[in-house]
This record gives sequence, C-alpha cells and structure tokens, in this order.
Amino acid sequence: MTSYFRPLVQFGPSQPKTALPLAGGPMWFSQAMCHRRNALPECVDLHDIPKDVLHRLTAARAPFSTLALDQPRLMGILNVTPDSFSDGGQFHAPADAIAQARILARDGADIIDIGGESTRPGAEIIPPDIEIARTAPVIRAIRSDFGGLISIDTRKGDVARASCDAGADIVNDVSALTFDAAMAGMVREFDVPICLMHAQGTPETMQHAPQYDDVVLDVYDSLARRVEWAVSAGVRRDKIIIDPGIGFGKTLEHNLTLLAHLSLFHGLGCAILLGASRKRFIGTLGGAENPQGRAAGSVGVALAGVAQGVQILRVHDMAETKQALTLWWAATTGTSA
Repeated sequence: MTSYFRPLVQFGPSQPKTALPLAGGPMWFSQAMCHRRNALPECVDLHDIPKDVLHRLTAARAPFSTLALDQPRLMGILNVTPDSFSDGGQFHAPADAIAQARILARDGADIIDIGGESTRPGAEIIPPDIEIARTAPVIRAIRSDFGGLISIDTRKGDVARASCDAGADIVNDVSALTFDAAMAGMVREFDVPICLMHAQGTPETMQHAPQYDDVVLDVYDSLARRVEWAVSAGVRRDKIIIDPGIGFGKTLEHNLTLLAHLSLFHGLGCAILLGASRKRFIGTLGGAENPQGRAAGSVGVALAGVAQGVQILRVHDMAETKQALTLWWAATTGTSA
C-alpha cells in the first residue's frame, strides 16, 4: 500500500534543532501525517519517512531565472479575454491590458500571467491565431519595462512559442501537457519553466458532477504521473511547477479538502502554485456573489496556502495580497525585514 507524507508545517523563531527545512525555504517540520488509501492518517516522526521522500520534501527549489523561491512569490492575473469569469472584457483592449500590467507590477507582482483564452467552467476553445493576437502584443509591450517574469497561460504549443518569442519566461498549462502534443517540445526547446495543473475534464465539462475516490491522493497521483511524463519528454524537473487546480473539476468540498492538505504536494519535489483567487467557493462561503467582491476571502485562502509552504500565489487583487503577505510575514517572524 502506497504511503503519502504530509509535513506538518511550522514557521517562526522556535525551530528545534531536529526539524528540517521545507523545500529549502523558511518553513520547517519535525513531524508528518502518513496517508494511505482507505486508512486513517497517522502522525509519524522524520525517521519514519523514506529517504527519497524526505529529500523531495526538503530540497531547495531552483530559482526561475532571477526569481528565487526562498519566499512566497506573487503572480498577477491579466486576462486579455472578453469572457473570463472575474474580469472578462476589462483588459481585452491592448492599451487597457498594458495599463493593468503596470498596476500589477507597481503593486508587487513578481510574475504577470497573461491569458488569452478563458478556462472558466463552460468556456469553449478558441483558435490559436486569435489567442496569439490577444497575448503576444501585450507581452512584447510590457517586456520592455517590467523587470519581473512574464507567464503565458495557454494549453497550445503555437501560442506558447509566439509568447516566448515575444518575451514570456514561463508557460502555465492548465491541461498539464495533455491538450497539445507539441507543447512539451516547445517547453524543452525554450528551456522555460512549465506549470502543470490538475483538472478533471476540460473547461467545457469539468464542473459536471466531478468525483474522486480520495481527492487529495487522486490529485497527487495524477500530478505525479504528469511530472514523470514531462521529465520523460525532456522537460527538466527543476523547471516544473505543480498546481492542484482549485476549482477545475472540483466541488466546494473537494477544494476545501485540497487546501487543508496542500503541504502533501511538496512530496512531488516541485514548486507549488496556488490559484484560488476569486473562485466560486470563496463567494459561496464568503457571501460574495460578485467575483470582484471576493478580495478578502481570496487573501485569506492565499495566506492559508503560504502557511503550508506554497511558493507562488496566483492572484487578481495584488495590492491587497501583497499588504496581507507583508504583515503576515512580519507578525509571524517578529521582524519587518
């Protein structure tokens, strides 16, 4: 029976000498929960964790270009689409998109993630040439004065290629390299980081009664398979980011269970991205029907992710998240440095 180890993450100045760092960052752990299918979790000590698993849990994550992952990083969402669930149409015009990118940069974005095709529930596929026309000019324009990293949110190899030619540094693929057979080769050729996200089904169908035997372990196993597939296709493991795909083929209960067990995913040995910003479950629990009224709830979920060692937060509300993260960090460490 396969065992899965979820580190019980802690943070602050009271680290015991026996504790180990989580993913080479400021978080640490001295115990873990051992999960097995059809069994209750069991608390175990470090010596009970296999050495290969312990190595994946503790090894420092490699930086992406100039961006070190030794502290939480913020990825700002920029949808240049007419139909995204939260901000569809707001930044469809290139001038509006460029202005928003500069606001995200001013407010603290380490990465700007540009998407030209909506992947909201029920969204339909658009042709690559339309997606390229929406994204490449914006990437080219903001590349000239943004010192951070630019990510292209796409499932299509041609769009990723055009984006990297225009100056993108990261590919964010919600299909985890399953949509377009050409994507892995493109990522390998450009040697850029790739985010592999879990989704059950496609945007058109993913919210039609999603089901899992064990949502946490099922998502973990699925991502593990996609990571190994990517490596076998020539993608460097230290260039892979994983995303459990909150809201992509998950019910409210599935989302909450995944959020409560995020630290398990450090066992994949990759950086973790959390993209929960303004999702429907936040509105349901927080009483905010309008996605633009979900900033406070989104920040709460983001900080819960940081407390489990998530390295990258993908957010709409950059200024609010940056301020909350700065104060959370200071209050937790007892220093403003």
